[in-house]
Amino acid sequence: MTALIITGTDTGIGKTIFSAGLVQALGATYWKPVQSGMEEETDSQIVSRLSGRPALPERYLLQLPASPHLSAEAEGVEIDPDALQLPEVEGVLIAEGAGGLMVPLNRQVLYLDLFAHWGAPVILCARTQLGTINHTLLSLNALRGAGCLVVGVAFVGDPEPEVEETICQFGKIAHLGRLPIIEELNTGPGSIGEAGSAPLSQAFANHIKLDLITQALGQEVLA
Repeated sequence: MTALIITGTDTGIGKTIFSAGLVQALGATYWKPVQSGMEEETDSQIVSRLSGRPALPERYLLQLPASPHLSAEAEGVEIDPDALQLPEVEGVLIAEGAGGLMVPLNRQVLYLDLFAHWGAPVILCARTQLGTINHTLLSLNALRGAGCLVVGVAFVGDPEPEVEETICQFGKIAHLGRLPIIEELNTGPGSIGEAGSAPLSQAFANHIKLDLITQALGQEVLA
Protein backbone atom coordinates (compact mmCIF):
# COMPACT_ATOMS: atom_id res chain seq x y z
CA MET A 1 0.00 0.00 0.00
CA THR A 2 1.11 3.53 -0.79
CA ALA A 3 -0.34 6.45 1.15
CA LEU A 4 -0.47 10.17 0.48
CA ILE A 5 -1.59 12.79 3.01
CA ILE A 6 -3.63 15.83 1.96
CA THR A 7 -3.61 18.75 4.34
CA GLY A 8 -4.20 22.48 4.08
CA THR A 9 -3.21 25.84 5.43
CA ASP A 10 -6.70 26.39 6.83
CA THR A 11 -10.26 25.11 6.73
CA GLY A 12 -12.55 25.65 3.76
CA ILE A 13 -9.78 26.11 1.21
CA GLY A 14 -10.81 23.31 -1.18
CA LYS A 15 -8.63 20.41 -0.07
CA THR A 16 -11.57 17.99 -0.16
CA ILE A 17 -12.31 18.89 -3.79
CA PHE A 18 -8.60 18.54 -4.53
CA SER A 19 -8.65 15.15 -2.78
CA ALA A 20 -11.60 14.05 -4.92
CA GLY A 21 -9.75 14.97 -8.10
CA LEU A 22 -6.62 13.16 -6.95
CA VAL A 23 -8.54 10.06 -5.88
CA GLN A 24 -10.17 9.95 -9.30
CA ALA A 25 -6.91 10.55 -11.18
CA LEU A 26 -4.98 7.87 -9.27
CA GLY A 27 -7.81 5.35 -8.93
CA ALA A 28 -7.20 5.64 -5.21
CA THR A 29 -9.17 5.00 -2.01
CA TYR A 30 -10.10 7.94 0.23
CA TRP A 31 -10.03 8.10 4.01
CA LYS A 32 -11.04 10.92 6.33
CA PRO A 33 -10.15 9.59 9.78
CA VAL A 34 -12.12 12.22 11.71
CA GLN A 35 -15.20 14.08 10.43
CA SER A 36 -16.40 17.00 12.56
CA GLY A 37 -19.80 18.32 11.52
CA MET A 38 -22.59 16.45 9.74
CA GLU A 39 -25.02 19.21 8.81
CA GLU A 40 -24.62 18.49 5.08
CA GLU A 41 -22.65 15.86 3.19
CA THR A 42 -19.56 14.48 4.84
CA ASP A 43 -16.24 14.90 3.09
CA SER A 44 -16.19 11.16 2.41
CA GLN A 45 -19.56 11.36 0.66
CA ILE A 46 -18.43 14.31 -1.45
CA VAL A 47 -15.20 12.63 -2.51
CA SER A 48 -16.91 9.33 -3.29
CA ARG A 49 -19.63 10.97 -5.39
CA LEU A 50 -17.23 13.22 -7.30
CA SER A 51 -14.54 10.62 -7.89
CA GLY A 52 -16.65 7.50 -8.35
CA ARG A 53 -14.19 5.79 -6.05
CA PRO A 54 -14.69 4.15 -2.64
CA ALA A 55 -14.24 5.99 0.63
CA LEU A 56 -13.43 4.13 3.82
CA PRO A 57 -15.61 4.79 6.86
CA GLU A 58 -14.44 7.47 9.26
CA ARG A 59 -12.94 6.29 12.52
CA TYR A 60 -14.68 9.16 14.34
CA LEU A 61 -17.89 10.69 12.99
CA LEU A 62 -18.78 13.69 15.14
CA GLN A 63 -21.81 15.95 15.02
CA LEU A 64 -20.46 19.35 16.08
CA PRO A 65 -18.80 21.42 13.30
CA ALA A 66 -15.74 22.42 15.31
CA SER A 67 -12.16 21.38 15.99
CA PRO A 68 -12.12 17.58 16.37
CA HIS A 69 -11.09 17.71 20.03
CA LEU A 70 -14.01 19.99 20.86
CA SER A 71 -16.46 17.96 18.78
CA ALA A 72 -15.35 14.80 20.54
CA GLU A 73 -15.56 16.36 24.00
CA ALA A 74 -19.10 17.54 23.25
CA GLU A 75 -20.02 13.86 22.81
CA GLY A 76 -18.04 12.66 25.82
CA VAL A 77 -15.39 11.08 23.61
CA GLU A 78 -11.61 11.44 23.45
CA ILE A 79 -9.98 10.77 20.10
CA ASP A 80 -7.35 8.05 20.45
CA PRO A 81 -4.48 8.57 17.97
CA ASP A 82 -3.61 4.87 18.24
CA ALA A 83 -6.99 4.18 16.60
CA LEU A 84 -5.99 6.29 13.60
CA GLN A 85 -3.37 4.06 12.01
CA LEU A 86 -3.37 4.17 8.22
CA PRO A 87 -5.63 1.36 6.96
CA GLU A 88 -4.37 -1.17 4.44
CA VAL A 89 -5.90 -0.87 0.96
CA GLU A 90 -5.03 -2.07 -2.50
CA GLY A 91 -3.28 0.65 -4.47
CA VAL A 92 -3.06 4.21 -3.21
CA LEU A 93 -4.67 5.57 -0.05
CA ILE A 94 -5.46 9.29 0.09
CA ALA A 95 -5.80 10.38 3.72
CA GLU A 96 -7.18 13.88 4.37
CA GLY A 97 -6.78 15.88 7.55
CA ALA A 98 -9.16 18.48 8.96
CA GLY A 99 -8.49 22.20 8.86
CA GLY A 100 -4.79 23.03 9.18
CA LEU A 101 -1.78 21.34 10.72
CA MET A 102 -2.19 22.71 14.22
CA VAL A 103 -5.74 21.44 14.67
CA PRO A 104 -5.93 19.35 17.88
CA LEU A 105 -7.18 15.79 17.85
CA ASN A 106 -7.26 15.74 21.64
CA ARG A 107 -5.65 17.79 24.41
CA GLN A 108 -2.20 16.34 23.72
CA VAL A 109 -1.97 15.56 20.00
CA LEU A 110 -2.20 17.74 16.88
CA TYR A 111 -2.84 16.61 13.32
CA LEU A 112 0.79 17.49 12.61
CA ASP A 113 1.87 14.90 15.19
CA LEU A 114 -0.32 12.30 13.50
CA PHE A 115 1.10 13.08 10.05
CA ALA A 116 4.65 12.82 11.35
CA HIS A 117 3.79 9.47 12.93
CA TRP A 118 2.29 8.18 9.69
CA GLY A 119 5.45 9.03 7.76
CA ALA A 120 3.68 9.26 4.40
CA PRO A 121 4.41 12.05 1.88
CA VAL A 122 2.29 15.19 2.23
CA ILE A 123 0.64 17.55 -0.25
CA LEU A 124 -0.12 20.98 1.19
CA CYS A 125 -3.20 22.70 -0.29
CA ALA A 126 -3.21 26.49 -0.17
CA ARG A 127 -5.68 29.11 -1.31
CA THR A 128 -4.48 31.89 -3.58
CA GLN A 129 -6.24 34.66 -1.66
CA LEU A 130 -4.65 37.39 0.46
CA GLY A 131 -2.72 36.03 3.43
CA THR A 132 -1.71 32.79 1.76
CA ILE A 133 2.02 33.57 1.68
CA ASN A 134 2.27 33.75 5.46
CA HIS A 135 -0.03 30.77 6.09
CA THR A 136 1.65 28.55 3.52
CA LEU A 137 5.25 29.29 4.52
CA LEU A 138 4.41 28.73 8.19
CA SER A 139 2.75 25.42 7.31
CA LEU A 140 5.75 24.30 5.27
CA ASN A 141 8.08 25.13 8.16
CA ALA A 142 5.88 23.18 10.55
CA LEU A 143 5.77 20.11 8.30
CA ARG A 144 9.51 20.08 7.77
CA GLY A 145 10.19 20.71 11.43
CA ALA A 146 8.15 17.62 12.24
CA GLY A 147 10.14 15.56 9.75
CA CYS A 148 7.40 15.22 7.13
CA LEU A 149 8.27 14.75 3.46
CA VAL A 150 6.41 17.45 1.53
CA VAL A 151 5.69 16.64 -2.11
CA GLY A 152 4.71 20.21 -2.95
CA VAL A 153 2.04 22.87 -2.73
CA ALA A 154 -1.22 22.59 -4.67
CA PHE A 155 -2.99 25.93 -5.01
CA VAL A 156 -6.77 26.31 -5.15
CA GLY A 157 -8.51 29.39 -6.49
CA ASP A 158 -8.06 32.17 -9.02
CA PRO A 159 -4.60 32.60 -10.55
CA GLU A 160 -2.08 34.66 -8.58
CA PRO A 161 1.17 33.75 -10.35
CA GLU A 162 3.41 36.18 -8.47
CA VAL A 163 2.05 35.03 -5.12
CA GLU A 164 2.41 31.37 -6.09
CA GLU A 165 5.97 31.95 -7.31
CA THR A 166 6.87 33.78 -4.10
CA ILE A 167 5.64 30.87 -1.95
CA CYS A 168 7.56 28.29 -3.97
CA GLN A 169 10.71 30.43 -4.00
CA PHE A 170 10.82 31.16 -0.27
CA GLY A 171 9.46 27.75 0.63
CA LYS A 172 11.87 25.94 -1.69
CA ILE A 173 8.99 23.74 -2.70
CA ALA A 174 7.50 22.26 -5.86
CA HIS A 175 4.47 23.94 -7.44
CA LEU A 176 1.99 21.11 -8.06
CA GLY A 177 -0.41 23.27 -10.06
CA ARG A 178 -3.48 25.34 -9.32
CA LEU A 179 -6.99 23.90 -9.28
CA PRO A 180 -9.38 26.64 -10.42
CA ILE A 181 -12.80 27.27 -8.94
CA ILE A 182 -15.17 24.94 -10.79
CA GLU A 183 -18.59 26.54 -11.01
CA GLU A 184 -20.36 23.20 -11.52
CA LEU A 185 -19.26 22.23 -8.01
CA ASN A 186 -20.44 25.43 -6.32
CA THR A 187 -24.19 25.53 -6.84
CA GLY A 188 -25.23 25.27 -3.22
CA PRO A 189 -25.57 22.69 -0.44
CA GLY A 190 -26.69 19.25 -1.51
CA SER A 191 -26.12 19.92 -5.21
CA ILE A 192 -22.69 18.34 -5.53
CA GLY A 193 -23.19 15.13 -7.40
CA GLU A 194 -21.96 12.89 -10.17
CA ALA A 195 -22.48 15.61 -12.78
CA GLY A 196 -19.52 17.43 -11.28
CA SER A 197 -17.07 14.57 -11.76
CA ALA A 198 -16.35 15.26 -15.44
CA PRO A 199 -15.51 19.00 -14.96
CA LEU A 200 -13.35 18.11 -11.96
CA SER A 201 -11.53 15.40 -13.88
CA GLN A 202 -10.88 17.77 -16.77
CA ALA A 203 -9.72 20.61 -14.53
CA PHE A 204 -7.40 18.26 -12.67
CA ALA A 205 -5.89 16.93 -15.89
CA ASN A 206 -5.40 20.45 -17.26
CA HIS A 207 -4.00 22.16 -14.17
CA ILE A 208 -2.41 19.68 -11.72
CA LYS A 209 1.08 18.23 -12.25
CA LEU A 210 0.29 14.59 -11.64
CA ASP A 211 3.74 13.53 -12.81
CA LEU A 212 5.33 15.20 -9.78
CA ILE A 213 2.83 13.51 -7.48
CA THR A 214 3.29 10.05 -8.97
CA GLN A 215 7.06 10.45 -8.79
CA ALA A 216 6.69 10.96 -5.06
CA LEU A 217 4.54 7.83 -4.88
CA GLY A 218 6.99 5.85 -6.96
CA GLN A 219 4.35 4.70 -9.42
CA GLU A 220 2.76 5.67 -12.72
CA VAL A 221 -0.83 6.76 -13.23
CA LEU A 222 -2.79 4.07 -15.02
CA ALA A 223 -4.28 5.20 -18.32
